[in-house]
Amino acid sequence: MHRPAARTLPLLALAGALVATGAAAPPSAAPPPAKVPVAVGYGGAVASVDADASAAGIAVLRSGGNAVDAAVATAAALGVTEPYSAGIGGGGYFVHYDAASRRVQTIDGRETAPATATAGLFQENGLPIPFEEGQTSGLGVGVPGTPATWKSALDAWGTRPLRELLEPAEKLARKGFTVDATFRAQTAANEARFRDFPATSKLFLPGGALPVVGSTFKNPDLAATYAELGRKGTGALYRGPIAEDIVRTVRKPPVDPAATRKVRPGDLTAADLRAYETKRQAPTRIGYRGLDVYSMAPSSSGGTTVGEALNILERTDLGALSETQYLHRFIEASRISFADRGRWVGDPAAEDVPTRELLSQRFADARACLISPDRALTSPLAPGDPRNPAPCATTGQAAPTTYEGENTTHLTVADRWGNVVSYTLTIESTGGSAITVPRRGFLLNNELTDFSFAPAAPGVPDPNLPGPGKRPRSSMSPTIVLEDGRPVLAVGSPGGATIITTVLQTLTGHVDRGLPLVDAIAAPRASQRNQTTTELEPGLWNSPLRAELEAIGHGFRQNPEIGAATGVQRLPDGRWLAAAETSRRGGGSAMVVHPRGTP
Repeated sequence: MHRPAARTLPLLALAGALVATGAAAPPSAAPPPAKVPVAVGYGGAVASVDADASAAGIAVLRSGGNAVDAAVATAAALGVTEPYSAGIGGGGYFVHYDAASRRVQTIDGRETAPATATAGLFQENGLPIPFEEGQTSGLGVGVPGTPATWKSALDAWGTRPLRELLEPAEKLARKGFTVDATFRAQTAANEARFRDFPATSKLFLPGGALPVVGSTFKNPDLAATYAELGRKGTGALYRGPIAEDIVRTVRKPPVDPAATRKVRPGDLTAADLRAYETKRQAPTRIGYRGLDVYSMAPSSSGGTTVGEALNILERTDLGALSETQYLHRFIEASRISFADRGRWVGDPAAEDVPTRELLSQRFADARACLISPDRALTSPLAPGDPRNPAPCATTGQAAPTTYEGENTTHLTVADRWGNVVSYTLTIESTGGSAITVPRRGFLLNNELTDFSFAPAAPGVPDPNLPGPGKRPRSSMSPTIVLEDGRPVLAVGSPGGATIITTVLQTLTGHVDRGLPLVDAIAAPRASQRNQTTTELEPGLWNSPLRAELEAIGHGFRQNPEIGAATGVQRLPDGRWLAAAETSRRGGGSAMVVHPRGTP
């Protein structure tokens, strides 16, 4: 990896224009950066859902930092502007391509359960509690992994100190950003939950009301927390005053006395925080159409499930099919791989996960023979046995896919030296647990609700039940694609379990159907997760394709929005292309260092 000795421009000078002060700001204030879904140029690229965050990453690249430095700066800024999706109270998965060694490596920064957690964590009298009581509670809070992920990434591959990389986000939190329609809508959707917690209500419902579109939203508490992490390092979140505040908040959630909601305490301890460690581990890898596709191994199910689905599709020329037949096979490959995910994938530290076997072409071929061109499969579909694959065989009882919250955020970064980062981070549900750590300015996650509250089906082995120190299964699928050892594409998305189908559809849309990356991201989506019906966005729901698919047995329900992907692509002439959503979540933000000019 290239580690530059000196920066070419002061980072804070470049970051000064990042701060969006909103419609109510003085006329001299800098306007917020414009959102564009695609950008092409030299010197590196950043794509995220937010223009302020993408600009923070670009500022780092322009000052001579590398992709890892820029990814941390972008993620920190997203913690300010996308606080309902990510932040230092959550976790995620970091996939990195090192240009010097031509290696892809990953960091598992997933949250962990307390040491006291048992399989009955979300049960009472032998029955699962209502989901809402796990979501909006201390019970659902796992040990945050995001700050530790930043440290692990910077220690391994970064070139800049954390303090410097947090400065743009700290400034953004202190001076404020412009509220948009998406931020207001997400606040409105959580208003009832937020009002039950005084610290959350004070921060996100200023003056007791929803934030106004065009106004300036400030978070001085988060700015102070970032400054403290910059001075002391990320370890300050795991021991010391911040850690004490987290533990106190989880064990005795500060609830408004007038609240009627039942808010359960959690059992997180100071020892749980002190014990937290990220995991450096090998990525998943499969070959597809002459490309090498790398992603996250368990505890995420993203790499195994996307990889198995691609292996299932490998023997079919998707580019030669009609749109109807392409969607049919995409849906069926998704259904099958989700059936196998539910049976076999959990935290490998606690479960026997057959990762290598799930990703074998032999297993995929045995499962692919279930697909008929003129008849849809029905769900829940029973899993196969990756250790003993037999053509068209299933084993055991089918189990439906359990619920996962659909919020999260994703960023992709590339630098001038060819290093690439694909990073998905989250606090789980939109608004996480809804519990803000008082005086610290960030929401706590509800990641433990990604565990199964009880076995998904009676008598069916479930590798995703809670356990002491265990990581809940995730669907996050940060992906980097290589050709001849060099990166050509990186993608990822938020969206809970729909992340897997979003990444799969984006990859096949671009690689097989020949769509430009921004068009593959914008294409209307379908999501089948071994459920009785497949979700369709309006563009497919209102299309003649729906009737053609229904004629061969598919059933559908409508979902207004599935995923919110970003990606970067290396073009043959050496330029980087950054791509983001054109409309989902208000559109994404793609930026490059030098939009015009020479390398």
